[in-house]
Amino acid sequence: MRELAARVAEVSGAEVRGATLAAEGALEAAVEGLSHPLVFPHFMADGWFVATNMQKRLAKAGLAEWTTLTPLGLLSDLSALALEHLRRAMQESGLPVGETTLIVAAHGSPSNRRPAEVTERFAAQLRAAPDFAAVRTGYVDEEPSIEDAASVEGPALVLPFFAAEAGHVLMDLPEGLEAAGFDGLVLPPIGTWEEIPRLIAAHLRERAAA
Repeated sequence: MRELAARVAEVSGAEVRGATLAAEGALEAAVEGLSHPLVFPHFMADGWFVATNMQKRLAKAGLAEWTTLTPLGLLSDLSALALEHLRRAMQESGLPVGETTLIVAAHGSPSNRRPAEVTERFAAQLRAAPDFAAVRTGYVDEEPSIEDAASVEGPALVLPFFAAEAGHVLMDLPEGLEAAGFDGLVLPPIGTWEEIPRLIAAHLRERAAA
């Protein structure tokens, strides 16, 4: 998160600090000395972590006021950026346009529909393009599973709809793909792409101006 913050700062010219909720003391250190910061959730959905847990943690860290921005997975330009990225990846890998199945792998939640709703909306936006034979979604924590989604015939590639290359991407995703016998192209998680800092910076400038 600190590395991502530095890259966003570089392209935006703003002061940007990074912290993860999982590291003890990181959020408190990041907000120290700030009065009313913009908080960008590097999450793929606006579920419990963003809407509830993060808000409580920010208040506990000592902030009196802050503005929560739109999470990464809900940014309006994300699907267009993803489509450009996917087209390049397919061209470089020799995957046939219009004949390749795209599998969007995401976290999901057994208790909250919001993460899946965000993923399905993102998948629907990609489904509207003529580049894929089909766009399927699979989840770590709900049905359809990644194994089910990746059980396809013909050329296919996987887009991990995750913010970071962490536990789910490193363990659950490979396990699901192995169970499906999938041996196609697997892209890095969308939140780690080199275009993401510029996308975040544009969002920061837009909200700061507003």
